[in-house]
Amino acid sequence: MPGDGMQLTPVVLSGGAGTRLWPLSRELYPKQLLPLVGAHTMLQDTVRRLSGLDVTAPIVVCNEAHRFMVAEQLRSIDAPARSIVLEPVGRNTAPAIAMAALAAISSGSGDELLLVLPADHVIRDLSAFHTAVRVAAVAARAGQLVTFGVVPHAPETGYGYIQRGAALAAGWRIAGFVEKPERAVAEQFLAAGGYYWNSGMFMFSARRYLDELRRQAPDIATACELAFATARRDLDFTRVDAAAFSACRSESIDYAVMEKTSDAVVVPLDAGWSDVGSWSSLQAASAADADGNVVRGDVLAEDTRNSFLYAESRLVAVVGLRDHVVVETKDAVLVAPRDRVQDVKSLVARIKESGRSEHLLHREVFRPWGSYDSLDSGERFQVKRLTVRPGGVLSLQLHHHRAEHWVVVSGTARITRGEEVFLLEENQSTYIPIGVRHRIENPGKVPLHIIEVQSGGYLGEDDIVRFEDQYGREGSSK
Repeated sequence: MPGDGMQLTPVVLSGGAGTRLWPLSRELYPKQLLPLVGAHTMLQDTVRRLSGLDVTAPIVVCNEAHRFMVAEQLRSIDAPARSIVLEPVGRNTAPAIAMAALAAISSGSGDELLLVLPADHVIRDLSAFHTAVRVAAVAARAGQLVTFGVVPHAPETGYGYIQRGAALAAGWRIAGFVEKPERAVAEQFLAAGGYYWNSGMFMFSARRYLDELRRQAPDIATACELAFATARRDLDFTRVDAAAFSACRSESIDYAVMEKTSDAVVVPLDAGWSDVGSWSSLQAASAADADGNVVRGDVLAEDTRNSFLYAESRLVAVVGLRDHVVVETKDAVLVAPRDRVQDVKSLVARIKESGRSEHLLHREVFRPWGSYDSLDSGERFQVKRLTVRPGGVLSLQLHHHRAEHWVVVSGTARITRGEEVFLLEENQSTYIPIGVRHRIENPGKVPLHIIEVQSGGYLGEDDIVRFEDQYGREGSSK
């Protein structure tokens, strides 16, 4: 499966920001990169649920800012991508899938079936999911453009709906798409049957999708083809022409193709699906205790019912709550009634407009070599904890305005300081004067932890001159 010489290639769309799940989800560390419903991240679970299907290595489309985290998360589950296509800017799903289709054709032996999966969905019943994929493959091999329609179990108003038409050998023709309905209309859909939630998952051949895109949205097809024409490999990544891709209009595959084509087919999916689009949907997708609470981390709850309680870095104590969401991170706390969680998106917009940074980054910032956590700061000083993964190497760099003091807490560090190269073991330290080239490497097999004390007149991340970087980065990150 599938036959007829067409291999099945997963396409994982990992471009969203997940603002409704703030403060856990941030622009530079979004929900698909977080372990929200289990030990693995949502991206990892999306790839892992393909086990048991005859598929190639996935093609992943992601934001350029997330590229190293995506590559590392796939590497850590021994599932490296066939290609990681970088979006210079977000342009919605129609262009993203077009870039994946072009990548599949350029790197494959011919046409391929693409199984398009958002990276931030939950699917509980893997057997039912695999069965739906096999049914969809039959229709896609016949030239149909398939979407998966989730069998509804409640009159949800937060999803679009798909109305099925005539039955086919595999799936149903689509009679129509309906925007997010009012509750009374959603209740009618549920009672009538034959309506499905629009899942945002698809299957079709790469060439068939591109042909239909050229027919229904030729400007998008042309822009994507121009952008991909000069694509180049950069480490694990495929970089497309930024100017050409930026010129493409932003459009969903539903509006650009699926609502216009005469070959749209829906395959029902009843597999415990959720898009985890808000705190209330995450609560519904998680196991609750006897009081109906979903509790993560160090939480004490007294006389509290039906609430989502999350503590990342300290004790969270609640008394007398009903139907609330409380989420604590190292730099922000959210408290909201569960029926108001859709308003979190507006709250994040206000944070962004005010010039704050909490919408963008966590206090702990992830880099390709590991991460750093800002522990304290004040007049002319800043303290960070650096975690360098085994084999991780920071860039060879210098600073014009700050000196740095490093203390190894655990692990072994190989230090470059000017012309010197030496090892630091646990409880040993060194000093990097202003203007001296320096680098940290972890030559060991366990994570390296360093306390860094910066001192000087300017401590911004843009005070950096980079000479060498094995990750090919540009800009002002370590």
